[in-house]
Amino acid sequence: MDFYTVSPQTTAELLEAIKQNQENHFRFGAGYTDLIPELQMQKQNNLTVINLAKLKDKDFKSIRSSKEGSRIGALATMTDVLSNESLQRFPVLIEAVESLASVQIRSVATVGGNICTASPAGDVSCALVALDAVCEILDTGGKIRTVPIAEFFTGVKMTVLKKDEILRNVLIPGFTPSERTVSGFIKIGNRNSMEIALASFAYHITADKDGVITSAGAAVGSVAETIRYTTSASEFLLGKNVDQLTEVDSKKFADLVLEYADPITDIRASAWYRRKVLWNISKSIF
Repeated sequence: MDFYTVSPQTTAELLEAIKQNQENHFRFGAGYTDLIPELQMQKQNNLTVINLAKLKDKDFKSIRSSKEGSRIGALATMTDVLSNESLQRFPVLIEAVESLASVQIRSVATVGGNICTASPAGDVSCALVALDAVCEILDTGGKIRTVPIAEFFTGVKMTVLKKDEILRNVLIPGFTPSERTVSGFIKIGNRNSMEIALASFAYHITADKDGVITSAGAAVGSVAETIRYTTSASEFLLGKNVDQLTEVDSKKFADLVLEYADPITDIRASAWYRRKVLWNISKSIF
């Protein structure tokens, strides 16, 4: 591999590095769990890698919780997520991280890297979509814009990021305390571990003390060009009693989830199989 590396330590240096490379071919590197294998498979000439590993800005690296919600820096590692006490209230996120690769890879792989790779099979991204997370984007002029993560992905390995922008962090909005939480991440693959999902389903549902569902979010992965938030399926659950959902309700919910699936047939699985699996796993959560 042959590329030039620049390693900013402050946000000012980072923005300057991005600004100076607007006419060049450049990539960001942090944990390098995706970038290095990619460069090994396909050499990229005249490439500059802006190395984020030495960046010291807490807005990029820390995990902080407040009434506003839980803010996860783009450079926080998967291990950081697993060890953060405040994020344990989101089992969907914890289970998604635990399903990701190996312990060794999770210690260096970053949340921002998983998001910006924009894979339709992104486990952590799928969980964050189900949680209605919001991406905070910083440009070289210091301006910040926010984009719902469900709108962040525009295609396979494509995002709304402009060349003079970088993902700084992602915010999971504040959830009001609830008596009940039904939350999890289901991933179907050909192997039990370190597998890219054939289909995945993320869900986070809360209910009050009487069991009435007050909030619901669900997302599907590996069954379309992008990870998709299942709006109609999520809205279908609102106001229903989580303890009184019938077989008919579960099937209707699964039918609504399936409306967001547009899978392909490839060497790993057929479109029919992916749709069938997705229907089964979404029906099974109640």
